[in-house]
Amino acid sequence: MSHSFATLRTTMLRSAMGGFALGAALIAALAPSQAQVFGGHNSDAPVSVAADHGELLGREDRATLSGNVVITQGDLTVRAARTTLAFSTDGGSFKIHRLDAVGGVRVTRGNQAASGEVAIYDFDRRIITLVGGVVLQRGSDRLSGGRLVIDLDTGISTLDGRAGGSGSALGGASSVSNSGSGRVTGTFTVPKRN
Repeated sequence: MSHSFATLRTTMLRSAMGGFALGAALIAALAPSQAQVFGGHNSDAPVSVAADHGELLGREDRATLSGNVVITQGDLTVRAARTTLAFSTDGGSFKIHRLDAVGGVRVTRGNQAASGEVAIYDFDRRIITLVGGVVLQRGSDRLSGGRLVIDLDTGISTLDGRAGGSGSALGGASSVSNSGSGRVTGTFTVPKRN
């Protein structure tokens, strides 16, 4: 490996790590020291669904919902234009494993909200991933990026500037457009002077 290539690779790695650290620091700024973004959610709570239209595809272990879809689990709500639920029927009851949502997706819990073009909620891993024009809000504080991964078990969230790449929630290079600059951006409130 040539010296200039090694230097370039080291510089790129440092830049990537710096970008990750900045994204993590910005997300930490959204959360008070005792709470994390979407932290404390009961991911074992039952799931309720409502939509204008639904279709059960029993042989495929899938259900599709469309039109004003609202899915709630405890105090967490997912809204979208269309969703697909993957489930199993163990012991005669439905067990949801995955939710794929598209079209104006919005995930809310209290004063926290995350929105994007596409969302995947992996119930088995307790992870929600939003892709495409992602906006994360807590009160008046706001972060924007291309891809947000929320770990409901740990309460730790990761925001990336770009939606695509090998780690995309869509399993490879993403076809979801990211109209942003490929950077994580944010706006935060500051304490007022007395």
